[in-house]
Amino acid sequence: MTLNMNKDIFFNKVAILGVGLIGASFALAMKKRGLCSHITGCGRRENNLKKAVEMKIIDSLGIDAAKACADSDLVLFAIPVGKFTETAKKINGSFKKGAIVTDVGSVKGKLVRDMEALMPEGVSFVGGHPIAGSDKTGIETASADLFSGARCILTPTEKTDKAALKKVAELWESIGSKVSTLDADEHDRIYAAVSHLPHIIAYAIVNTVADINRSYLGYAGNGFKDTTRIAASSPELWRDISLMNRENILEFIELFKKNLDGLGSHLKKSDSWAVEKEFKKAKALREDVR
Repeated sequence: MTLNMNKDIFFNKVAILGVGLIGASFALAMKKRGLCSHITGCGRRENNLKKAVEMKIIDSLGIDAAKACADSDLVLFAIPVGKFTETAKKINGSFKKGAIVTDVGSVKGKLVRDMEALMPEGVSFVGGHPIAGSDKTGIETASADLFSGARCILTPTEKTDKAALKKVAELWESIGSKVSTLDADEHDRIYAAVSHLPHIIAYAIVNTVADINRSYLGYAGNGFKDTTRIAASSPELWRDISLMNRENILEFIELFKKNLDGLGSHLKKSDSWAVEKEFKKAKALREDVR
């Protein structure tokens, strides 16, 4: 491996907790660009970790997270967000002084503040959320270029170490991401609207069709498949995200129901003008999404 010796972005050892699609893609991205000398992967399933070693995604494996993190310069939390604080409490005594801990979780808000509070002196936490991924899971679909051209949101607080923030930002930029920052709570409102609510709606659409008649799913065309693609995402992952950001999501579900009820009312009245008006409004808004 050709190492990038730029000290602003170089890490000697990296520990990745959770070697799934995102964790594995992060490892491959770092390896491809020579941003570290050794990557240890840690997770619940030893067979998955052994396969990751065989596929040269990680260099070594560990089942014990504390041991995996003990001498790591960078620790990436890529496990379900519901496990973050529980895991951090168990292993925070093993973090190397000067280490940076970051994550790829879809929820920030209180979680960022909780993680900051769990860091020992000399260890920095920087909240991160790459806007990249797939409804597919597992290391088989991992890619070194998954984050190329994708947005990555960092959510620093007033307590975030500026040097650590700069280093994490440069790391994401080095693997192709477009980095920006957001307040952690504002992040959660935004992504409750543009990510978490759509996932919940996709799950609900599939279940609704099954409630009507499960056999109808066999007749689904590309429109249905495109609309509900994200319903194939990990239930465990999205359970945790939904529960941790539930206040924002519940607020937006009510607004969605209001819009849905409005369309239902227009249909009940056979008000073709009102129906078309709503569709045109949505079409114009969607065309502006890039």
